[in-house]
Amino acid sequence: MIRVKAPGLFTTLQDLGRYGAQEQGMPVAGAMDTLGLRIANALCGNAQNLAALELSYMGPTLLVEAEAVQFGLAGNMAVELLPADGGSPKKLTSWRSITLKRGEALRIGVLGEAYTYIAVAGGFDLPPLLGSLSTYTRAGLGGFEGRQLRENDLLPLKAVALGNDQELASEAAPLYGDGPVRVTLGPQAYRFTPAGIAAFLAGEYTVSKEADRMGLRLEGPLIEHVSGADIASEGIITGAIQVPGNGQPIMLLADHQTTGGYTKIATIISADLPRVGRLKPGAKLRFQAVDVAEAEALRRGQETALKALLGNMRPARPEGELDLDALYTANLISGMVDARNGEIR
Repeated sequence: MIRVKAPGLFTTLQDLGRYGAQEQGMPVAGAMDTLGLRIANALCGNAQNLAALELSYMGPTLLVEAEAVQFGLAGNMAVELLPADGGSPKKLTSWRSITLKRGEALRIGVLGEAYTYIAVAGGFDLPPLLGSLSTYTRAGLGGFEGRQLRENDLLPLKAVALGNDQELASEAAPLYGDGPVRVTLGPQAYRFTPAGIAAFLAGEYTVSKEADRMGLRLEGPLIEHVSGADIASEGIITGAIQVPGNGQPIMLLADHQTTGGYTKIATIISADLPRVGRLKPGAKLRFQAVDVAEAEALRRGQETALKALLGNMRPARPEGELDLDALYTANLISGMVDARNGEIR
């Protein structure tokens, strides 16, 4: 077992999602940052789709009640190991795997992104719902009792396993990219005036405080409709950007409703969804329109880069020691001064 000593702000179990049931009103759910989930699993030797803990804003404290457990930590977060004897906490880095023994605890503090991930080697011994362990809290379904974790919850482990033979480290920042969030226009782009579309693509938007797993409301330039915001309800996909009557866009994410009746000006390309899923309230963003062919090429390129990263993970150095490999490959001397001749070399 793993015992939840402190639950964090909003910690749930998520995998890559529950597909094939949207026609029955069941959202896909799943990880807000699918890259982070896949890397966390790979760090401790799991299949990439295995359910892991998704942390939100502030992480939990997890006590090991097994002989040993290997964790995979993906995302920028404050991490500490709490010794079994009650000694001083030991600071750890993230984007790595770490093996804890019975009585030791992992304490996660403030997160650098809205969502980060902790996988455990072998996964959790919980029953799937419609083929997935993803938690959909609005309906109380999936994951651990259909809800976020609470203090003293006991999470059963599928197997007492050490995962990879050695602890690994990774650096995933290049996978996420930066710059404008790329979108394909539509499916109701024709319902917006040219000035409205221009405002959407030229303006800067801010993620509002109304942000959760269902979606992110944005604040910024008003987007003008041709003749109202309402349409006949139709299916919605992850990444759709609705614009209701107030002219402010809403980016629909993992827990989005399956149908909706507001016009959709654009759809976030799949390669940029993990980056958008990490955004906190107050984050600034702009949009850039691309065509479908470019969106597909960007997604293929991201997948190729992910496979290369997973195939080239390096052994994690012991905490507190110098990274000698990095030190040896760095240019530590930028030049020399010849004191006798007064020359700079």
